[in-house]
Amino acid sequence: MGVAPSSRDPRLVAVHRGGSLAEANHRLLAAWAADCAERVLPLFEVASSGDTRPADALSTARAWAAGQRSMSQARAAAVAAHAAARATIGPASLAARACGHAAATAHMADHDLGAAYYALLAIEADGASSAQMDAERRWQLDVLPEPVAELVRSDMRLRSAKFQDKFQMT
Repeated sequence: MGVAPSSRDPRLVAVHRGGSLAEANHRLLAAWAADCAERVLPLFEVASSGDTRPADALSTARAWAAGQRSMSQARAAAVAAHAAARATIGPASLAARACGHAAATAHMADHDLGAAYYALLAIEADGASSAQMDAERRWQLDVLPEPVAELVRSDMRLRSAKFQDKFQMT
């Protein structure tokens, strides 16, 4: 059994790693992260047609959430999506990062907020109005699976400074 690093919230560390996050809830977080990232994937695909790494990361995140891929496969897909992000700029890069974080949620559950955060950054960089940003934030919260909703909301509050208050409504 692993030991939960003291810098990580034990509520977001899997039970088998010494935390308190049940496997079913971990998988729900990965599915939610993939939902958030999927909404901005077109920003990457328009800029980098033919590069499937971010889409592959989303597919792998969803497959991991369904118990059909290993954590190692999801981690490799995350690394590939982040490499795709480095190969482009602007909204496309941010969208690829959202996809990478969605897949990385299989390895470390607290990457779920990275997917939501980078999705918000991507639409902001693409010129979204404050009303559109608020609508996206509301959507992210509205689609949270009930078993993990309060955990995610609590984590958003705790890490608001790190995420530059992007999860706050304007």
